[in-house]
Amino acid sequence: MSLPATSVLARILSETRAEVERRKRARPLPAQPPAAADAPTDVPADARPFRDALAGEQMSVIAEFKRRSPSAGALSERPQLQATVRAYARGGAAAVSILTEGPNFDGTLEDLLAARQACALPLLRKDFIIDPYQLHEARAAGADAVLLIVAALAPAALATLYTQARALSLDVLVEVHDRDELHDALAIGAEIVGINNRDLRDFSVDVSRTEALMDDIPNGTIAVSESGIADARQVRRLRDRGVSAVLVGESLMRAADPAAAVRALVAGAP
Repeated sequence: MSLPATSVLARILSETRAEVERRKRARPLPAQPPAAADAPTDVPADARPFRDALAGEQMSVIAEFKRRSPSAGALSERPQLQATVRAYARGGAAAVSILTEGPNFDGTLEDLLAARQACALPLLRKDFIIDPYQLHEARAAGADAVLLIVAALAPAALATLYTQARALSLDVLVEVHDRDELHDALAIGAEIVGINNRDLRDFSVDVSRTEALMDDIPNGTIAVSESGIADARQVRRLRDRGVSAVLVGESLMRAADPAAAVRALVAGAP
């Protein structure tokens, strides 16, 4: 019998805290952590590649690389990260999401580094971010953006991490699941809001969850629909509701031809 979703989230967050503390002991940040101005010189301090990739008139596809998930298990027998990321780029993805959480998704920070070497698309570090240390890790590994999950953070921590991420020139995808969480995201000034179509209580997926929240998203805010999206028909439906981008992982990871699978989703975007 599986644990309730809230227990799964609590367990993952507990594992994340322990792992982050281990990494901090193994490789502490300098007394004065690098600021945005100390970022790699090939990335301008005011660059916003992730946000800009989603802000065009055409709906964007964020293609995700992940090896497994707690709800679906292994998604591919032997996924080749760099080959998959290059295929996403060939298919027309606007950005790539890399799952870096280990115990539940089999991801690593090295996956982000490898993706950065493989393609020039904007990269999202998708993980359970709970500590500023993870923001510095993401920046150093070549991420352009990070995920912050409203359900995983107290309001003060959410606001602080959001501010710190932006100070490091990282864009932030703020993930919500319901109207109350959406209002919390907007209260901290979130410019990119991800609506997760997966119900945290029972892991069921309903893409209409995005549609139900669109009326509460103000003009100028980029809305990203996450989970449960597998075909161009869904993309067109979400586009017609004003969604700016879709984040797709499982269907692409299961595809025999990831480039063609992305191309099919992009076909529903114009």
